[in-house]
Amino acid sequence: METKELFSERRSITFIDKDRGLSDQTLKEIINLAVMAPSAFNLQPWRIIAVKTEDSKKKLFELSNKQDKVLEAPVTLIIVGNKEGYANNNPVWDEMLRSVGGNEEMVVGAKQAALFLYGSSDERKLKFAESNAGILGMAIMVAAKDYDVDSHPMSGIDFDGIHKEFNLNDGEAAVMTISLGYYDKSRKLYPRRPRRLFNEIASIV
Repeated sequence: METKELFSERRSITFIDKDRGLSDQTLKEIINLAVMAPSAFNLQPWRIIAVKTEDSKKKLFELSNKQDKVLEAPVTLIIVGNKEGYANNNPVWDEMLRSVGGNEEMVVGAKQAALFLYGSSDERKLKFAESNAGILGMAIMVAAKDYDVDSHPMSGIDFDGIHKEFNLNDGEAAVMTISLGYYDKSRKLYPRRPRRLFNEIASIV
């Protein structure tokens, strides 16, 4: 699809066809396209938990205010942000060193900057994780639509409960969940509600 069409056609699909599956291959292709999304210093401080089994779906359903789409969708993604993704153990730093031709001074400078910008307070750590993982989440939904796969993001979830039940570590934060599947065309969506446009939300200074 063209970019304008992707954005105009993508809807948050409340009703998902529970009888239509989503292949692992299609899911992989969607994710592998979406990770072209930008991130700070290309640190990619995220991971994804794909919830597909019935037991895992039931767990997530209870932690998602019992939203039916979690049970109906072939897969729901838990988007996890890494609050410590700037740390030295991130393998991206090694890749950066190779990319800059072994210029260690440049990489050391980037590490110091990232540590200051994102690791100097708990608030900055959380902002770092959520802002980067949020970009990935939108990229996944747009990429999915390019494969004619529908989506529905959720933030009305039990973040602490998901952290515990899905074994996130102390340096991670659940950022959102995204159900992926196909719209159940036997059920009617509400019309798209109007968006606030440039003149309402933007200012030029």
